[in-house]
Amino acid sequence: MTLAKDKPQFDLKRVFALCFAVYAVLIIAFYFLAGDQLHFRRSRGEVAMPAAEAGTIELVQGTYVQQTFTAKIQRLESVSVQWGTYYRANAGTVTMALYRGEELLGQQTFNAAAIAEGGVTTLTFDTPLEGLVNVPLTLRLWADSASGSAVSPMMNTSAPQTEGFALDLNGSAAAGTLCFSAGGEDYIWTGLHYWEFAAVFGLLLAAYLFWSYKRWQQGKPSALVKAVVAVQKYRFLIKQLVDRDFKAKYKRSVLGVFWSFLNPLLNMAVQYVVFSNLFKFDIPNFPVYLLCGNVIFTYFSESCGMALTSIVGNASLITKVYVPKYIYPLTRILSSLINLLISMIPLIVVALISGLLPAPAYVLSLYAFVCLALFCLGLGMLLSAAMVFFRDIQFLWGVLTTIWMYLTPIFYPVSILPKNIKTIVELNPLYYYVTFVRTCIIDGVSPEPTMYAQCLLYAVAALVVGAWVFKKNQDKFVLYL
Repeated sequence: MTLAKDKPQFDLKRVFALCFAVYAVLIIAFYFLAGDQLHFRRSRGEVAMPAAEAGTIELVQGTYVQQTFTAKIQRLESVSVQWGTYYRANAGTVTMALYRGEELLGQQTFNAAAIAEGGVTTLTFDTPLEGLVNVPLTLRLWADSASGSAVSPMMNTSAPQTEGFALDLNGSAAAGTLCFSAGGEDYIWTGLHYWEFAAVFGLLLAAYLFWSYKRWQQGKPSALVKAVVAVQKYRFLIKQLVDRDFKAKYKRSVLGVFWSFLNPLLNMAVQYVVFSNLFKFDIPNFPVYLLCGNVIFTYFSESCGMALTSIVGNASLITKVYVPKYIYPLTRILSSLINLLISMIPLIVVALISGLLPAPAYVLSLYAFVCLALFCLGLGMLLSAAMVFFRDIQFLWGVLTTIWMYLTPIFYPVSILPKNIKTIVELNPLYYYVTFVRTCIIDGVSPEPTMYAQCLLYAVAALVVGAWVFKKNQDKFVLYL
């Protein structure tokens, strides 16, 4: 009977209960691991400091400089001003104050003698100021210095005048803008409603699991049940194939698995010497920056390259023994995943040596690895199916991998690219996986929620397309092997 044949030899109800319990644990753990980055992000309405072109006035006792402006910052954290010193030792103090109309929002005094030429002073607020989006604000500067020993706020005279901005020099309106900046954070809507989203997705998951269980009882297993049955039925074969692929890579090698540690370090060392000396990119923690990119791209290149030949390379098995054909690219992806996890050890070591302190966000990088593995599985299934019919794919893939490497910001910052090239790079799925891991490891914080969605979207899209193409053509494989 079909029902008895398709039913797995274990308690499906318990498996589904475990799935829901894992979901609940992950939701709670993520809330605490993500921290403030779940709720806030750097404001996209921050005021950038313009280039200094001239001084305003010598800020002596009895004079003032006043800049009126508006900003689209939901939580204003700081305001900064750039100064000129006339290349001399100055004396006295300068004061920065921020007003909303006549209301004083914050004030801070600085030692004029400690301000260097082109130096910046920052007025910070103990608690971020809220409710100031598009509200006219006034930044007022004054000092108690004597003439000949006073500093001067810098200004920009050529930038287009922005609506809501006005510069006042000791009571006289001036053309131009004070060299100042305003920074802060915006709320993230999804973070503010995190538990509501978690509850909704939890209910949807519970409904799907319940529906799948009822369908299974009726002898009509869902895709999820089929996957669970396949894992249960072929788990031994999957383990053997993963072990075979992993061991074959290091067969007859003197160093063996140690190459998983050594390869990313050697690549990093070579690229560090080349790019830090010839191109001189000003990237903080450049060795860690390089290693994050190398680890991600190496896994992508290796796993997809192995999956490419997974069907052709197992032709003798496929033509003699029935096994679901998707198992072959799947095991190649999993065997490469072991190398990726081993490669994380030297990455963490280099991060610690570089002075980066361990952070809870390190754990969140696993999310990027899971999404990357799903992306590679989808692409690997697509490539393996294409390889059966077009053997030239293996040569084209080598060229495509090289192009893909240069379109991935492994050893250069995206900020140096022209706008049109930057747009192309930001369409590259690996850009998001690399950026995700760098944010977790280098910055020690969780990426923004949109980054999670982008990583998952590329993974699911690749998996759906790859699985569809593979399933549509798998019955024809034996005719071309």
